[in-house]
Amino acid sequence: MDFSLSDEQQMIFDMAYDFGQAEIAPHAMQWEADETIPKSLWPEIAALGFGGLYVSEEYGGSGLSRLDATLVFEALAMACPAVGSFLSIHNMCGGMIDKFGSPESKANWLPDLCTMDKVFSYALTEPDSGSDASALRTKATTVNNGYSLNGTKAFISGGGYSDAYIVMVRTGEDGPKGISSVVVEDGTDGLSFGALEKKMGWKAQPTSQVQFDDCKIPTENLIGEEGKGFKYAMAGLDGGRLNISASALGGAQNALNIALNYMGERKAFGKPLDQFQALQFRVADMEIELQAARTFLRQAAWKLDTGAPDASKFCAMAKRFVTDTSFNVANDALQMLGGYGYLSDYGIEKIVRDLRVHQILEGTNEIMRLITARTLLQERDRG
Repeated sequence: MDFSLSDEQQMIFDMAYDFGQAEIAPHAMQWEADETIPKSLWPEIAALGFGGLYVSEEYGGSGLSRLDATLVFEALAMACPAVGSFLSIHNMCGGMIDKFGSPESKANWLPDLCTMDKVFSYALTEPDSGSDASALRTKATTVNNGYSLNGTKAFISGGGYSDAYIVMVRTGEDGPKGISSVVVEDGTDGLSFGALEKKMGWKAQPTSQVQFDDCKIPTENLIGEEGKGFKYAMAGLDGGRLNISASALGGAQNALNIALNYMGERKAFGKPLDQFQALQFRVADMEIELQAARTFLRQAAWKLDTGAPDASKFCAMAKRFVTDTSFNVANDALQMLGGYGYLSDYGIEKIVRDLRVHQILEGTNEIMRLITARTLLQERDRG
């Protein structure tokens, strides 16, 4: 059992970290104020191979593992969790098409996805179906040479910003077996967007409802087979949960680094803060918790890469543990800066706001507990 990164993996992390510090971190606060990310950033990221991290090389991707991808998202999130997480959603879409799409679908969508000439978003959640995703009601009715879509998706990162959307729609019976996955391109007749949502964090990511009103798409926009969309969505979420966890971890690591530097600079009662044992104990606990979270995350990624039968359980467990731990560490780091932590100058209050949503999306942490418990009971019953 080898816990060390390979030379190639360390290079991947370092490349992502260096890019984030040079090209994202200096602009993160302004992008948050603007509530958008310049589209000119994405081709630069794609040039590093990060546009199609686990898309096969045949279609322009990097063919990396899920573990490799967590390194990229952790490193980028040390510059800005909102930007790194948006990229993770795009890559989740690429992974779904690469794994489940037909050769024609892959050839059609993946080259532009990997170069990020087309930015992709993922549309599953609806106003009345969040955790109960299989109850979605967006309908795709068969028409001549394609489908007509009607319905609304909610909380969509990139709504009105992205160039294409992987949308989960109902093509058949109620429940998960009636759901299919389709691609809808921006500019399609009948596709529209709600107003930008006003959010606690992730402000740099444009987020809105995505609306379909007799929105017609061709048959070839179907990904995989009809009725398999929910299965594809859940498989995509295993990797998505790892990526969102990695982004939370990177944000929390940055918060700890800021707090450590502050402790060496700030003085109270005649000595630096880092000479107070109570604060030393606090940062020690924060480091221990982040190292445990990082190890758990990489174990879950390894299980997903190797096709372990309990991979989905480990992805759920890691998502719950890593995102809760990361938020708590960031919040503790803010507390260590006192009033300065509450100001935007040091950047910690932004990290705390950004990381809060990581406990909600890609399946709430309550659903992660439910997945874990159900799997435990199934394992017990199988003996």
